[in-house]
Amino acid sequence: MRGPRWPALTLLYAAALAFALPAAVAHALTIVNQPWVRPAAAGRSTEAFMNLTSTEGAALVAARSDSAAATTLHRPGGDPRAAAELALPAGAIVELAPGKYRLSLRRLSKNVRLGDIVPMTLTIRSADGVLQDIAVGAVARLRSPMDDERRAHRHQH
Repeated sequence: MRGPRWPALTLLYAAALAFALPAAVAHALTIVNQPWVRPAAAGRSTEAFMNLTSTEGAALVAARSDSAAATTLHRPGGDPRAAAELALPAGAIVELAPGKYRLSLRRLSKNVRLGDIVPMTLTIRSADGVLQDIAVGAVARLRSPMDDERRAHRHQH
């Protein structure tokens, strides 16, 4: 005759519940790739660029930096109006780049020289309304990291 099966089933259910709970409280993951800013003098403005990817639908709703008096999201082209937010469709790379959406850091508190790292905080709103702050260190450069990589591998004949 076999022993009672309740202890084994209870353990099985407890293990299943332990694995299910973290999945139930998981939030969208937002990936920030290749953040950079242009060098600029104290008191002036600069722009920040990067690639953003969200695993689920989300939106960039705010940005701030202790290095600037104000940080705003700007629309593509010469449109002077700030954008309230930027949609981050699930799985898509959203590029903040010159001539496209970008972050403007106004009235810099100090000079930003080549190689300096400018700390920023991005606020992301997930599809379920949860806000998440992401710390970013943007490197001061003349061009995007990808542009510099392309230039380094260009063959001249």
